[in-house]
Amino acid sequence: MTIQRLHSNDRLSAVVSFADLLFLSGQVPGPATDAAGQTREVLAKIDALLAEAGSDKDHLLSATIYLKNIQQDFAAMNEVWSAWLSPGQAPSRTTVQAALARPDILVEITVIAVRR
Repeated sequence: MTIQRLHSNDRLSAVVSFADLLFLSGQVPGPATDAAGQTREVLAKIDALLAEAGSDKDHLLSATIYLKNIQQDFAAMNEVWSAWLSPGQAPSRTTVQAALARPDILVEITVIAVRR
C-alpha cells in the first residue's frame, strides 16, 4: 500500500492517506478574530481538504480540537461544531487547551477520516 501526501512542504502535509484512512494536519483559521468565526473558517478548510481527498465530514473517525482558552471559547466553538456535524455522525473527539502557534489563533482542529 502506498502513502499519499497532499499539499506538502518541508515541514508537513495537509493530508496524508494510507489505504482508506485520511489524516489531516491541524487546520488553523484565516482572519476571523473570535472563536466562533475561527471555528467556521477551520471547518471550511477541513471540508475542502476532505472533499479533495475523497471524503467528507460524515466519514470522520476522530477529531482533536485545540483551544487557546478553553474556559472562554469552548461554548462558542462547540455551538459551531455541533451545527456543522450531520445528525448521528459525530466522531470521537478530544478538546484540550493549548498554547497555539501564533497569538491570534484561538482554534486549531485536526481530524482522521475514512474515504467514502
